[in-house]
Amino acid sequence: MNGLSDVRLTLKGRELENGAGLRLSGVPAPRGMRQRWQCFIRRLTTRRDLLRLSDAQLQDIGLSREQARREATLPFWKL
Repeated sequence: MNGLSDVRLTLKGRELENGAGLRLSGVPAPRGMRQRWQCFIRRLTTRRDLLRLSDAQLQDIGLSREQARREATLPFWKL
């Protein structure tokens, strides 16, 4: 899957829940599932943020440009 597919999956997950944590069916989403999606979304956004860092910022955190690119292109469900 490419990055666009990851975004589609994330957006589809958001469509399945409304703001109160209920699914469209009205049944509450399991707490663990909600936390898992929050983790996936955080992982997706932080990986994409790596691409916006300058070379000096990447050096500060001990990553090369290639390592940052490789990490940013991983699917959100992989560690």
